[in-house]
Amino acid sequence: MLDADSTNIGIHQALGFKNPPISLMDYFGGSVFYGGKVSCPVDDPSPLPGAVINLDSIPEQYYSSDKEGLFLFQMGKIGDKGPGAGCDGPISKITRDLRVKGLGEWPLTLIDVKAGLEDSARGVITSMDWIITVVDPTLISIQIADNIKNLISRIKAGEMPATEHLESSELVEKAKRRYKEAKIKGFFVLLNKIKDKNIENYVSEKLKEKGLVTTGIIYDDSSISLFWLKGRTLEGTRANKDMLDIIKRLEQNAKEQEGIYKV
Repeated sequence: MLDADSTNIGIHQALGFKNPPISLMDYFGGSVFYGGKVSCPVDDPSPLPGAVINLDSIPEQYYSSDKEGLFLFQMGKIGDKGPGAGCDGPISKITRDLRVKGLGEWPLTLIDVKAGLEDSARGVITSMDWIITVVDPTLISIQIADNIKNLISRIKAGEMPATEHLESSELVEKAKRRYKEAKIKGFFVLLNKIKDKNIENYVSEKLKEKGLVTTGIIYDDSSISLFWLKGRTLEGTRANKDMLDIIKRLEQNAKEQEGIYKV
């Protein structure tokens, strides 16, 4: 699990860890805005040096793990950096380039980025296999899902990123190569915080109008809000069953989509 949300906190508690791991921003030498080595992928699309790490060689304080086989890495947070701290682009760069070896034969990496389009627009999604957009019952959330779908479609169609701000032809080529080599295989939409059938039907219909099909639904569960408020592990919630159904559906849909793309 990669916690790549630069502003949200609490994932470690929700997953049952007492303390969060030290951020990988520190491991990679800090943000360029503080004289460090990690730059923004929009200003500098070059690969992050040393982004492929092995679990055997990275100090244990940079990750948390449990007996179930879950490993948690934190990219970084900007909440305590003060006014004028700079953007969180360097966090996006780590998220885009990080590869962790030594997690087993078939590791699954789940990446949580912050809500909205910013990380996607910086090219983070070019290194992902599958994109899952979580849609709350709000107009803006529906629109963001549509924007992400269009962004993915344009990447898959071969559209290149904005490079007018880059003075070096070498950097322009690096930025274009990143998009040419994008790995995206598919895109899924999950509904979240759905209170009743009326809201479910309305949101589903609005998504359908935009060519978006719902893969799964997480119904409103007040216990989740309470757990987040108290900083407790998300255990025994009613949403667990929803998620188990969604996981099965994601696996099946991924197999079907992968078959389509292989053809």
